[in-house]
Amino acid sequence: MCEQGFDTWILEVRGAGLSLHESNPKEIEQSAHAISEQMEAGATSAAENARFSSKSLNSNESAPTESRFAILNKDPAELPTVFEESVLVTKLTETFITLSNRVSGFLSEGQSRLISTKLFDQFAKLVGDSFLAERFNEIKKNLLGLLEVKQENGVTSQIRDLSQKLINLIAEGQRSVSPPLSNLHERLTSTMEDFQKQLELIVIYDWDFDHYLEEDVPSAIEYIKAHTEPEDGKLVAVGHSMGGILLYSMLARFGSEGRDPGLAAVVTLASSLNYTSSKSTLKLLLPLADPAQALNVPIVPLGAMLTAVYPLTSSPPYVLAWLNHMISAQDMMDPDLLKKLVLNNFCTIPAKLLLQLASAFKEHGLSDRSGTFFYQDHIHKINVPILAVAGDQDAICPPEAVQETAKLIPENLVTYKLFGESDGPHYAHYDLVGGRLAVDEVYPCVVQFLSGYDQK
Repeated sequence: MCEQGFDTWILEVRGAGLSLHESNPKEIEQSAHAISEQMEAGATSAAENARFSSKSLNSNESAPTESRFAILNKDPAELPTVFEESVLVTKLTETFITLSNRVSGFLSEGQSRLISTKLFDQFAKLVGDSFLAERFNEIKKNLLGLLEVKQENGVTSQIRDLSQKLINLIAEGQRSVSPPLSNLHERLTSTMEDFQKQLELIVIYDWDFDHYLEEDVPSAIEYIKAHTEPEDGKLVAVGHSMGGILLYSMLARFGSEGRDPGLAAVVTLASSLNYTSSKSTLKLLLPLADPAQALNVPIVPLGAMLTAVYPLTSSPPYVLAWLNHMISAQDMMDPDLLKKLVLNNFCTIPAKLLLQLASAFKEHGLSDRSGTFFYQDHIHKINVPILAVAGDQDAICPPEAVQETAKLIPENLVTYKLFGESDGPHYAHYDLVGGRLAVDEVYPCVVQFLSGYDQK
């Protein structure tokens, strides 16, 4: 596109690629260059080290930034009982308040209750069916009610009082002669530590699809317009995979509000707003999008996972070679490029993002975070020409999924293009942008379409 005279920009949303959480433009540029160089240098070494990553994936990769609520790494028997209980009360109160503040904004009310209940279920295992169970359930009921209330001083005080009661209950069990209740303080501390680590991951990876749509994309568009000053005030846009989903969603939102999106034309590559009619392999991630699993799997470290299994996809006995075909059709991508793609392209996915994207597999397709606005219901209101491109062997966004959205767009505005022939060559998900033939077949098609609507 640069060779054809387009002023070309690439947007990487938060948490992906060279995207950085910085405010100083100079620091951003320096850091981005440094990260880029690390990626280039690290591609080879990452492949060499990947065979050892499976072990670290269960330890280092899943470990979040150290919790702000430090757990005392000491033998509780060495601490005075009163001090020990005071520390536990403070930590437990902080955990409950953090849970209320963070998770209440993370999920819907019903989903938040699922996660709160999950924490108490972990505590319940410590108490078991002992004589403490009935009193524990009463404290649990009161705390669950408070966790759903907006935090104020009075509520915080009540949470602390209930935390004290819970600690007292644990202390009573500690004094019990019942073997299952031995070492309750240590076990409670361990449970809290594990829970806080999971909660901290939710805090760090605190964004969803709507954050991309409502904040990242508009900011990038305004920035580019300010620097390029297009004569008609409009840009042309190309989106691959979720990039195309973002463009569809943006157009649908603007169409529903009767506003001009500021785009002259759009190309989507392997994108759809509804995957229910297809056999997309993304369905493999759906179990992780269960709200009840949000603490078990607060993030999906997809990049680390693929790096770990890469040797099994590219070396004998090729146990996981089928994963390569999800990315690229046979012989369609240069091996070195495929290697760099697997080792560098994929990032960590927040559960919050996964939960929202999972709606694309439901009857009405992708919805906003509230679950009340369905983007496909408004895509017919757009007034922007769209080229919808599909790959014939795309297992992630199959052609039928691309067509599912394309058929909702007014016929005079949409052009559907399928790449791949019955006897080959074939196009998988990433071949549309990085396959051997993309430069000769896909790119000219995209450029020709956008050129017809570009006003410099």
